[in-house]
Amino acid sequence: MQVFDIHILGCGSALPTAQHYPSSQIVHIREKLFMVDCGEGAQLQMRKSKLSFSKLNSIFISHLHGDHCFGLMGLISTLGLLGRTADLTIYAVAELEDILRPQLDFFCRDMIYKVLIKPFDAEKNAVIYEDRSIKVSTIPLKHRVPCAGFLFEEKEGDRHIIPDMVKYYNVPVKELQYIKRGEDFTTPDGQIIPCNKLTRPADPVRKYAYCSDTAYSEEIIPIIAGVDLLYHEATFGNADKHRAPKTKHTTAEQAALIAKTAGVKELMLGHFSSRYPDNNMLLSEAKAIFSNTILANENLLKKL
Repeated sequence: MQVFDIHILGCGSALPTAQHYPSSQIVHIREKLFMVDCGEGAQLQMRKSKLSFSKLNSIFISHLHGDHCFGLMGLISTLGLLGRTADLTIYAVAELEDILRPQLDFFCRDMIYKVLIKPFDAEKNAVIYEDRSIKVSTIPLKHRVPCAGFLFEEKEGDRHIIPDMVKYYNVPVKELQYIKRGEDFTTPDGQIIPCNKLTRPADPVRKYAYCSDTAYSEEIIPIIAGVDLLYHEATFGNADKHRAPKTKHTTAEQAALIAKTAGVKELMLGHFSSRYPDNNMLLSEAKAIFSNTILANENLLKKL
């Protein structure tokens, strides 16, 4: 199967601590790197995770709170120093253009490459990126400012040829591309050989959902249903659950309830409040509802 990895660069909330960096992660699909949020220190964490700056394809910013975007200017500048020539596209709410463009004009006026900002509507579930192998959709979230999560979804690939069967029926090489796409093969004497006799099914489609920051919202469940991995914010534990609706955040228990109801395969908790020196308490509260839960941590690599 092709690479589909999640690299956690930062999983803390607004206040950086010695334990956690602000929110940022890299989704590595095939040979492309996609950054999701870019808090302070994101580029340093990329170095620690040994991720190639040259393979960075696009950046997705969930919302315009500093712990999710203060690392942008430093990263953009570094890419210029490294000699990047390809355009860099940032997907975000429209207001990022007004905030970032003056800084680019001042600090990065001599850069060779262009920074393109493509706005999305945080209140809509829509495809905002698509190539031959994947598509990325927005997940409307409930926060104090317009905010969206992101669903990374593989497209179904070709079926796998069974070499012995292809040889047995003397299938010409030029026909293999059509058979892999699901077409039957007709022999020179008119015999129809079903595709499923010549091939095995394509690899299962993998899906990853990123949901941070948000209040508890069952509206996201149909969008994230059945994903292989759900990253969901867990800013608060049960002892502070009264703070969650006021700040438009979620408890670990609520994140687990979303995961269970949506039938996801695995839950990863993140966006931890600085008030908790030990996040295992949050893990325990979540696992009581959804057992297949893990904690995010800096430089964690999760393979799907």
